[in-house]
Amino acid sequence: MITILAEKPSQAKAYADAYKVKNRTKHYIEIEANNTFPGGAIITWGIGHLVELNPPEFYDEKYKKWDLQNLPIIPESFSYSVSKDKKDHFKEVKRILQKTDECVIATDIDREGEAIARLILQESNASNKAIKRLWINSLEKDEIRKGMANLRNGEETYNFFIEAQARQISDWLIGMNLSPLYSILLQQKGFSSSLGIGRVQSPTVYMIYQRQKEIENFVSKPFYQIEGQFEVENGKYKGLTNIKEESKEVVRNLLSKHNIKGNKEEGHIQSIDKKEKRSKAPKLHSLSTLQSTANKKWKYSPSQVLKIMQKLYEKKIVTYPRTDCNYITENEFQYITSNLISYQNIIGVSFEPKTLEPTKRFVDGSKVEEHYAIVPTKTIPNESVISYLNVEEKNIYFEVICTTLGMFHEDYIYEETTIITNVNELEFKSTGKVEKEKGWKDLFPTEKKSEQTVLPEVTKDEKSIADVAIKEGMTKPPKPYTEGQLINMMKTCGKLVEDDEDVEILKEIEGLGTEATRSSIIDKIKQQKYIEVKNNIVSVTPKGKILCESIEGSLLSSPSMTAKWESFLQKIGEGNASKEQFINQTTSFIKKQIEEVPKKLKDTTINISIQKEKESNHIAKCPSCKKGYIQERKIKGGKNFYSCSGYAEGCKISFPKSYCGKTLSKTVIKNLCEKKETGKIKGFKSKRKEGKTFDAKLTLNEEYQLRFKFK
Repeated sequence: MITILAEKPSQAKAYADAYKVKNRTKHYIEIEANNTFPGGAIITWGIGHLVELNPPEFYDEKYKKWDLQNLPIIPESFSYSVSKDKKDHFKEVKRILQKTDECVIATDIDREGEAIARLILQESNASNKAIKRLWINSLEKDEIRKGMANLRNGEETYNFFIEAQARQISDWLIGMNLSPLYSILLQQKGFSSSLGIGRVQSPTVYMIYQRQKEIENFVSKPFYQIEGQFEVENGKYKGLTNIKEESKEVVRNLLSKHNIKGNKEEGHIQSIDKKEKRSKAPKLHSLSTLQSTANKKWKYSPSQVLKIMQKLYEKKIVTYPRTDCNYITENEFQYITSNLISYQNIIGVSFEPKTLEPTKRFVDGSKVEEHYAIVPTKTIPNESVISYLNVEEKNIYFEVICTTLGMFHEDYIYEETTIITNVNELEFKSTGKVEKEKGWKDLFPTEKKSEQTVLPEVTKDEKSIADVAIKEGMTKPPKPYTEGQLINMMKTCGKLVEDDEDVEILKEIEGLGTEATRSSIIDKIKQQKYIEVKNNIVSVTPKGKILCESIEGSLLSSPSMTAKWESFLQKIGEGNASKEQFINQTTSFIKKQIEEVPKKLKDTTINISIQKEKESNHIAKCPSCKKGYIQERKIKGGKNFYSCSGYAEGCKISFPKSYCGKTLSKTVIKNLCEKKETGKIKGFKSKRKEGKTFDAKLTLNEEYQLRFKFK
């Protein structure tokens, strides 16, 4: 018997759709005999991370409660267990795997996908089975059948599992040791929350914090330039000298030196330089470039783009999304070429390809490792399928198609003109741009057009009339990160490059996280309230500032060090480094932190930030003691609730975060504390009658207990 192990039900269904199905159940799909599987096969699946590392309390009950005396927590060996809510499914998967003769690992083709499958096999006592590996970049039926007929040997990808294990265990060690270490020490200083420390998430927050500090500490200064407004026979234009001074007096003296008084000065055209410039079509998308582009165009978050791409991938109309490659091989180029007209019809743009030959800018098999760039598949969706795509899916799908079609389009051509105007031996430079051929830009008609300065036609030595004036400007701080820029910030370890052309010529740099994990890291630091995103602009919260001040100067704040860890992990995946060595390094790092952090956190600046964080968390003055403030709190392993900041002094007032099936927002709590009553709240769940809901106001009685108020 052959078992195909998919990552999730939707993936299993896609595999089954490529064959004739014999039987479907809640836990597996049986396919009929075919050329590849003469005896048929069973397709079963995980449900994401079906098997996970055990928590600290599994090894010893004392770890259930955070205590500095219990650190470090370093188990002699690590064990796994199945999530409680997935045990029924796992039981059936285990039964199937134990009976099978050969298992085909068909999870996602990355280290996490490999780990999901190998851990299921391990916990099912089926690791000794004959193992093959499916390695495909598309869920199309033809690709699935082709991949199944050409399975890789399981040993070829086993190191990806070792890499994933090294990552999982090291991240577990850092989180389970350093989160309690920092949290307890800061709580002793009055911090009302807890910190989650992570190998990748902590330096990511720190880089955002560094940019925010740069902006906050920036002092804007005036500067002065000389501007000329010129009039010639064919029109008017402006020009600037290359002078930029902090002193206005220096600029005045310069004008005086050149005997320039301001109005109706006589000048002449010293030189005219016209150059034709070309811009090539953008490279094919990797996940990160697609995330950055979608954020710039539509303000989609990185995780939103990944979710949209996953849906399109499961619809079989785009290739594998979690890729860091911008190239395809000749195989993909051939099917794309044969479907050119169909892709043009989908986006409603028609053009004659400039070439049907592959170019190294897009097609280079030597640069394709596990995955190639994101491109449309050879499955051409009909109008009905397109009409069922929502706006976000359509935007992303069309972006992928347009970028792919750019391979076949003409260059964008424009003419750049530079005029040097001489006024009493003072040179003014004017630059203008005239579009000649839109080329590949025709594929992106909705993009913002750059403002073009069109200069009038002039001739050399032509006379001009100039009005010359001193122009005052102010130096500007660096811009805050947008959510889309965080991906590139992580990829280049903070060396953010705004210009797409500059990104292309950057040498390959190690970054934070991987193409598959960066968006989830950003999501995590948002959920932990270290950063917030408003109108696509990212800022560090008071809680995030405390984290950054706490880890400042340590390796946890060092993006380059974290990037080296990621590089070490990649070497494990390549079979060139040891999992044990990586875990030992992590353990040594943790022990050093436990020794050094208590001394470091005596820094008084953290005390100031803790006080500010407490104040930012104040919801309302406590209605009971009238001294403290109501704040949101959370006990490790418990539920969120609201209580008075004077709890230690004896004020025991508290409110639940959830009440009769409704989440009580901070606004609700504020109204209760200040007005003793809320507005009408809809959808409370009745405790007496199951399924029944009701609407009511909430009030506080004299003992500060919650009560309902009806009409």
